Amino acid sequence: MNLASQSGEAGASQLLFANFNQDVTSLAVGSKSGYKFFSLSSVDKLEQIYECTDTEDVCIVERLFSSSLVAIVSLKAPRKLKVCHFKKGTEICNYSYSNTILAVKLNRQRLIVCLEESLYIHNIRDMKVLHTIRETPPNPTGLCALSINNDNCYLAYPGSATIGEVQVFDTINLRAANMIPAHDSPLAALAFDASGTKLATASEKGTVIRVFSIPEGQKLFEFRRGVKRCVSICSLAFSMDGMFLSASSNTETVHIFKLETVKEKPQEEPTTWTGYFGKVLMASTSYLPSQVTEMFNQGRAFATVRLPFCGHKNICALATIQKIPRLLVGASDGYLYMYNLDPQEGGECTLMKQHQLDGSMETTNEILDSTSHDCPLVTQAYSAAVAKGPHVPSSPTALAYTEELGAAGGSGLEDEASALRLEDDSEHPPMILRTD
Repeated sequence: MNLASQSGEAGASQLLFANFNQDVTSLAVGSKSGYKFFSLSSVDKLEQIYECTDTEDVCIVERLFSSSLVAIVSLKAPRKLKVCHFKKGTEICNYSYSNTILAVKLNRQRLIVCLEESLYIHNIRDMKVLHTIRETPPNPTGLCALSINNDNCYLAYPGSATIGEVQVFDTINLRAANMIPAHDSPLAALAFDASGTKLATASEKGTVIRVFSIPEGQKLFEFRRGVKRCVSICSLAFSMDGMFLSASSNTETVHIFKLETVKEKPQEEPTTWTGYFGKVLMASTSYLPSQVTEMFNQGRAFATVRLPFCGHKNICALATIQKIPRLLVGASDGYLYMYNLDPQEGGECTLMKQHQLDGSMETTNEILDSTSHDCPLVTQAYSAAVAKGPHVPSSPTALAYTEELGAAGGSGLEDEASALRLEDDSEHPPMILRTD
């Protein structure tokens, strides 16, 4: 997620980007000074796996599972994607696009590049452009989601700029799979589960979160985040087993929902006044407006987290670390927060550790006593940060963008495709190709 700060104050966080890898085993952080990877194998210690200071102003950095393959975009060259082998410190290839790169998504089959009005689908084995989805509705935040499952390899993106339509695209067979009318308001967040069979959605209104079956588009669950105020949903994330869904926003509360179907019990005649009243109340919902009836059927949060800040952009994830379910929140204040989740009882989650994303760590007591996390509102999108940045002329030796391809660069990787074992997390791509 892009965490570009709107504030130019001295001492503000250097973070520009943070994201968890596909199975939530590591955290990637992009900053003004470069990028880092942290292991998420322990709560007590945030182990830094790698740090690169050769590329400044890294606004996108995405790692492929636990491999050495990494995709990088910098503010100094916002239209250029670099694919690197970070352990060897080598660049595999680069591509230039017609407009600012707003998001990059990858799995073991595909690499997706999202521009404001188009999406490029690359074969990750040789980086060839397989398909381009052109003239998409304006998508200035680069909202999209790619499932990590090899068999159910779907891409989801907004189908409208005015209502909450979701376009689902099959990236293996390169064809549209479905259009889901998810919300009345424009979309704000999308997330697939690990199996690629469920898609969670939230709109700009931020009060209702829905889960749909993929590719059918049938509504499976509907959860209400709140009714008192509209919020900006920052991120949605499923647990790896698909049993829980977390939703973070620009408020201090993270909601965790449990995806379980309540079995209907055989109806019994009420024997008390309260039982009779409850039966009448539920029966009366059939006479109420549909919007009111929906509220009776919407699930509520199974668990919640109270963050020590509000207004910061953030990204959440659900992971099992040291055999205990955890909620992780990376925020633009420069910290990673770790909470325990009780999978049986739910309730309010316990804050365990706070790690500063420069590698240092603060204990729980230090978090509660800290006064450095007041609520400066951080709402500026990455695209706005790019617009304010200086214009950097492209290299005179770089390949030019061509309308036929839509992207330039990366040729020659097919020669090395057979040597690449992307199913193996220990695989380190051996090939080197620079187009500039």
